[in-house]
Amino acid sequence: MAVLWGIPYLLIRVAVRQLDPGVLVLARTGPASLLLVPIVTHQRSWPSLVKNLKWIVVFGAAEFGVPWYLMATAERHITSSLTSLIICAVPLFSVVIGRFTSAHEPIGPRRLAGLLAGAAGVLLLVGLDLRGGSLTWIGMMLIVCVGYSIGPLVLATKLRDVDGPAVVCGATGVVALAWIPYDLLHWPTRVSGETWSSVGVLSVFCTAGAFLVFFELIKVVGSSRSVVVVYSNTALAVILGVVGLHEPFTIGIALGFPLIVLGSYLATTVVGGAKDARRHADLAVND
Repeated sequence: MAVLWGIPYLLIRVAVRQLDPGVLVLARTGPASLLLVPIVTHQRSWPSLVKNLKWIVVFGAAEFGVPWYLMATAERHITSSLTSLIICAVPLFSVVIGRFTSAHEPIGPRRLAGLLAGAAGVLLLVGLDLRGGSLTWIGMMLIVCVGYSIGPLVLATKLRDVDGPAVVCGATGVVALAWIPYDLLHWPTRVSGETWSSVGVLSVFCTAGAFLVFFELIKVVGSSRSVVVVYSNTALAVILGVVGLHEPFTIGIALGFPLIVLGSYLATTVVGGAKDARRHADLAVND
């Protein structure tokens, strides 16, 4: 999961050199949806897809439609390393948003300390690395974090009985159709092989393949802990950005990232008797 979601930051950075962010959303979601059609057909999941279409649309908008456009737009102005680091705030957003859903968990002193440490890390990271971008693009990435936090909660609370391929196929298909009118006016006149290769990997492996793996991850560890994979994503993304794109390893990264990791670890782990409550909640979601 970490590899499948660690490489997109570099590939997006490459793709947006020639593609409008909206075109990139369509190029990622359209092929992914078509690739999953045979699987959905084989599993006879079309009735379930149609029955749950409303929540599949909500999931698609929260996880793909809005965040991917904002992220691709932001990566035109800030580094892929900074982009991936801001995504580390997703577990923190997930804990807070989860408080308002049926998947919420108690927030004791340990988790509260984690939230505060993580928030301090994000502020430190953004404050020290503001020269590498602007408040507008960083604000876009924080909206992406909100979407990435809502998506797993929708899966765990509203779509837990729907097959993973059906959800991803429906969500990516709806998003692709929604972006077609915009993309007809922004389609590029020339695209290099490097760009198409990046898009192909993003669509086949980092979208269709990755979300099928992500569904299984949620079943095992629950929605709030599944997003902790962003830490490993970030480590890989920063390495690829520094080595592959010659992006700087800044003071903000060095100081802010450890605080974010520590804070999110504390905010998304449970101790003592809370473990049993978490286990029962996860079993309820999986059942």
